[in-house]
Amino acid sequence: MPARYFFVNFTSMNSQSYTPDLAKDLIVEIDGKSSSSKHCRIWVNKLDRKDGTFIVRYKLYETCLELSIHIYYKRKDLKGSPFVFNGPIYPDQCNCPQKDLEQWLKNYECPTSYEQIDKDLKPFHNLDIRKDINTIIKKYHQPESTSFCHYAVKDNEIYRECYGKHIGFNMFSDNILLSLARKVKLPNMELVINLGDWPLVHKQDDILPIFSWCGNRDNYDIVMPTYDLTESTLENMGRVTLDTLSVQSGAEVPWSQRETRAVWRGRDSRAERLKLIDIARANPDLFNASLTNFFFFRDKEAEYGPKQPHISFFKFFDYKYQINIDGTVAAYRMPYLLAGGGMVLKQDSPYYEHFYSQLQAWEHFVPIKRDLSDLVERVKWAQQNDDKAQQIAINAKNFANKHLLPKHVICYHAVLFWEWSKRIKNEAVLTKGMTHVPQPAFECDCKYQAINIREDL
Repeated sequence: MPARYFFVNFTSMNSQSYTPDLAKDLIVEIDGKSSSSKHCRIWVNKLDRKDGTFIVRYKLYETCLELSIHIYYKRKDLKGSPFVFNGPIYPDQCNCPQKDLEQWLKNYECPTSYEQIDKDLKPFHNLDIRKDINTIIKKYHQPESTSFCHYAVKDNEIYRECYGKHIGFNMFSDNILLSLARKVKLPNMELVINLGDWPLVHKQDDILPIFSWCGNRDNYDIVMPTYDLTESTLENMGRVTLDTLSVQSGAEVPWSQRETRAVWRGRDSRAERLKLIDIARANPDLFNASLTNFFFFRDKEAEYGPKQPHISFFKFFDYKYQINIDGTVAAYRMPYLLAGGGMVLKQDSPYYEHFYSQLQAWEHFVPIKRDLSDLVERVKWAQQNDDKAQQIAINAKNFANKHLLPKHVICYHAVLFWEWSKRIKNEAVLTKGMTHVPQPAFECDCKYQAINIREDL
C-alpha cells in the first residue's frame, strides 16, 4: 500500500466512550530494521475520528524487517501489542510483483467480483481487441474534443500511445497500472482509457470497449474509479491532503454543535448550480452556498457573484448537511462527502461513479430532484428529523469505510483488469507508436519475496 492503515477502537458495544483525553493517551510507535540500519524509515500519522476510534496510517520509505507496532494507552500496551511482522514489508515503490494474480487478490482480501464490473463487461466476450481498437481510433480520434490512450500490458511492462490534444491526465492511468504492476504480475492485455470526464460510447452507437472515470445511463463506457479518488489512494500521505481517511478526522465540530444548514461551494459548471444560489439567497436560514469561479456563465457573474474564496473541504463538516450537485459530469467529491460524517443531499443524475449502484437513497444519502425543486423541503425535513439525518450520516461513513478506502480502490482496479483480460482473445501487441512507461527508479531488494503474505495491519 502507498500508506498502510489500521483502526483502533475504544467504543463500547452499547455506547460511545470518546473523551478528548483519548487522543493524548493513545500513542502508536512503529519501528523496524532495514538491511543496512537498526531502524527503517517510517512516517506514522494518527487520525482522531472523535467518536472513540482512530485511524493510524504509516508510510514506509524502505524495506522493513522485524516490523513492530506498539499501541499504548496511558503508557501501557493494549492487549496483543506489540504486533510483530518478520517481513519483509515492502514500500509501495518496490517493484517486487507476486506471480499469481488470482492468489494475490485472495491475499489482498479483494472481492471476487463487483456488480458494476459484471454489468459493464457483460457486452464483451471473446473480443477481437485489435479490430475494436482500430475502430475506436477512427471514430473517437478528434483532437480538439476527445483525448484517450491505447495501453498495452506485456510481460508486466506498461506501454501506451495517446490521441488528442489534452493528454496530461494519462499520468493518472499510468500511475495505477504501474502501482499494480509493482505488486503483482498483471495479465497481458490491451485497453483504451478515456482521459476526459465525459463518457464516450453512446447507447445508440455500436458497443465499443472504452474505460472511463465517469459513467452515464445513456452510455456503455466501462467505469473505473475516478482519477481523483485514485490519486488520493496512490498519494496517500503524499502530495494530496484530502482522501477518504484524512477527511474522517477533519471535522472539528461534533454533530450536535454543527450548523443546521446545508453547505456548498463550487464553480459555475452547471445551470443548477446557479439555481442553487437563487435558492440559498431566498433561504439564508437553510443554506450557505456560494460560487468560487465563473467560466461557463461569465455573463452572469454580476448577477450571481461576486465569486467567493474556496474554503477547506474539512470546513464543510461544520454544517450538518452537504449538497452534491453535478459539475460537467458527476461531482467527484462524493466519496469524501460520504466519508466525512455529514448528511449528503445528492442531486438525481444520469452520471455515476463506480460505486453509485451500491448506494441507497434515504439510507446513505437524501435524494433531491434534478431541478432542485424539492431541495428546500429536504433540508427542512432534516432539521425536523435530526436523529434520522444523523443516522444517514453515520450510514454514509460506514459505507465509505466498507467500499471507498484506499485498499478498496486498488482492489476494484485489479479485479476490473483481471476480468477484462479474460474477455480478450488476442495476444497483446505493441504497436509502432507506443511509448514504454517505465517504473520509477527505486532500489529494492526483492530476494526476500515471500509466499502467501497476508498483511493484517
